[in-house]
Amino acid sequence: MAPPPMVCPDDPLATETRSPQAWEGDHEKLAKIHFKILKGHSAAVTSCHFCFDETKVLSGSYDSTVKLWDIAGAVCIQTFEGEHTGPISECCLSPDNKRLITASYDKSLRAWDTETGKVLWTLEQDGLVTSCHISHDGKYVASSSDLENALFICGVEDAKKVAYVREYHRSTVRRCRFDPQNQRIATVSSDMSLKFWDIIAQSTTVTIERAHTNAIADCRFSLDGHYLCTAGWDEVIKLWDIRTGEFRSHGPIILDQGHIGIVGCCDISKDASLVVSGGYDKTIVIWDSREAYKKLCLKGHAGWVTDIALSSNKKWLVSASKDCTLRVWDVADAHEVPVVVQAIRTRGSKLAKCEECKKSFLLFHNDEDKVEINCVFCRLASYKESVLPDPPPLPPLPPDF
Repeated sequence: MAPPPMVCPDDPLATETRSPQAWEGDHEKLAKIHFKILKGHSAAVTSCHFCFDETKVLSGSYDSTVKLWDIAGAVCIQTFEGEHTGPISECCLSPDNKRLITASYDKSLRAWDTETGKVLWTLEQDGLVTSCHISHDGKYVASSSDLENALFICGVEDAKKVAYVREYHRSTVRRCRFDPQNQRIATVSSDMSLKFWDIIAQSTTVTIERAHTNAIADCRFSLDGHYLCTAGWDEVIKLWDIRTGEFRSHGPIILDQGHIGIVGCCDISKDASLVVSGGYDKTIVIWDSREAYKKLCLKGHAGWVTDIALSSNKKWLVSASKDCTLRVWDVADAHEVPVVVQAIRTRGSKLAKCEECKKSFLLFHNDEDKVEINCVFCRLASYKESVLPDPPPLPPLPPDF
């Protein structure tokens, strides 16, 4: 049975008059981060993505609709509705922006033509469909179901089944994500584990038990496929070095003390230098992942932050919330706002440029005799190359694991 819809709280900003083209200022003192509010959903917004060369935003909601928004005008330009009978848990667009996939608690997965707004195919499931994601080559759709803790993979064009793995996790699969190479799918679950499913081998290649100490809510790959970011109910964000397997010897990079309570969503930049997260504390945190540093906390949503996405150029951030709205934040100059500069000075540190990768990182002055010239990522890579041999690949697990 589908859970009851989340009730939208009274919006304290609803009576204010705004120009759609005007950028608002953040509520946090000294932040000066401008944003636009996107209003139109009548229930909690559960999913958000940049699309159409990052000039538009796509959102799904508990009101059973998906909306396409124009960022410049802060207006809804298209609504996909009338098909789902339950809350939409997630939505995503194909790389060519021609196909929309929606997952719903009405136990269905649907594909839409974005130009006509018509449904192309529908797949009924036995349980609530909790997540969906399209491969980066636009060929496959991965989705998850809660009844059998299942992972389902099918074709985008014809919905032809590629794989259906029952009892893939011991509890609800909360997110599934294709890696940028379209070779494997990362899944996270309420059972606290992280798994990788190989599409060609049709088997699990890596399982990390107790990847978090509570349910894992979200996961995202960096666009170069090097890192996977996970967000957990244990109030922690973790960054896993997937390409080299560094986590096997040193563990993941841990980002903590950013949220009070559950971290429900996360995203990571292409170069993994920035991580963004949203929590049940109604805030958004921007992290400098290279030095595991909380750069900035964005406040303003009246309900918990349910989803978040960072633009590929790291200039824009979109957030979805239980308060029925989305916000598009201008974070292009986040490192220069007074609150960030003030925090860096308080910590006795400054920004420096890594001599290896040429990217900026936070430099701490705890030891005056030793000044780092490379960021933590390059230092770890150097240490691994000089001291540690490459870890052997993990053997595949049996299909019934």
